[in-house]
Amino acid sequence: MTASDKGQLALVAHYRQLVEAYEALDSKIDELIMANGGKSEDMSAEDRRLYRKWARQRNEMLNEMRLLERQLNLMEDDASGPS
Repeated sequence: MTASDKGQLALVAHYRQLVEAYEALDSKIDELIMANGGKSEDMSAEDRRLYRKWARQRNEMLNEMRLLERQLNLMEDDASGPS
């Protein structure tokens, strides 16, 4: 296995971890919203603070996932060589 292959496998593993963390956090956000009647407007100040914190974290994870997706696609394109 080449260093490039190992690097790509590490990126894939990191991506999978991010996806799992994203999905878990998304579920927590959904549970919080549902516990407040399905509306963020009905949340207490503390729940709204927590909702915003988790939503920011989820957005950061999504941005990182998108970056990794681009890196993995670039690596696949580079590995195939010139057409």
